[in-house]
Formats: sequence, structure tokens, C-alpha cells
Amino acid sequence: MIQQRANFDWMLKQLHDGVPGIEMIVVLSSDGLRIARYGGDPDAADRVAAACAGVQSLAAAVAQELPGSSGEMKLVVIEIDGGYFYLMAAGDNAYLAVLADVVCEPGRMGGMMRDLVVRIGAHLTSPPRRGGQAV
Repeated sequence: MIQQRANFDWMLKQLHDGVPGIEMIVVLSSDGLRIARYGGDPDAADRVAAACAGVQSLAAAVAQELPGSSGEMKLVVIEIDGGYFYLMAAGDNAYLAVLADVVCEPGRMGGMMRDLVVRIGAHLTSPPRRGGQAV
């Protein structure tokens, strides 16, 4: 069961406050539905969550081509004009996405995201859906 959105606020705020340059944090399900967000516009967070489903799928397809890989996406970092995009697996069928400006230091961000996922990964699990409903 997905934990109430309000319960995520303090966890996401802690990440936001710990790394300078974060513009938006989104917790999403593997099918691209926003579970929670910190910062940014709600509509933008929904668009980011939907796009992340495609990024995650693409990364998993590429990972399958690496001998010895399980094919699971762990972390994607994309440097974009004006900043960075991070997507990290954060539990069964759940992901943590962050948009940050150029002030953000990528190594620090990856470490802080990993620490957050380790501490609360079990709470970031999203059950599979069938017909729009959790199964």
C-alpha cells in the first residue's frame, strides 16, 4: 500500500535541503503516476512522472544488453541544458526523480538519493495496477 502523500513531505524536504540546486523531486510508480512531489508545479510533476516511465523502460532495455546484468534500472543521470535529471529505483515498482540546476553536484546528489532510498525504500513501493486500480 502506498503511504499517504503527506508522510513523504518531510523525507523529500530533507533531500531538497541537503543538496543545493534541487528544483523538483517526484516519487512515481513504474507506470508513470505521481505518488508525491516536493517543489515545482503539480502539472509539471505529473509530466515528469509520465516521462520517467519511458526513461525507466529504455534504461532497462539497454541494461539487458550488458552481459551479467539483471536488466534492472538502478540510476539514470542525464545532463541537460541548465542542469541535471536523476532517476533512481526506489522500491518495487517505484522511482525517485529529481530535477536540479547546474549548482547541483552530481556525485553528492546520487549519494543523497541512495541514502534516502535505503532509509525509506520500503515506503516507496507502489503495487501493480490493473484497470487503473491497485491489485
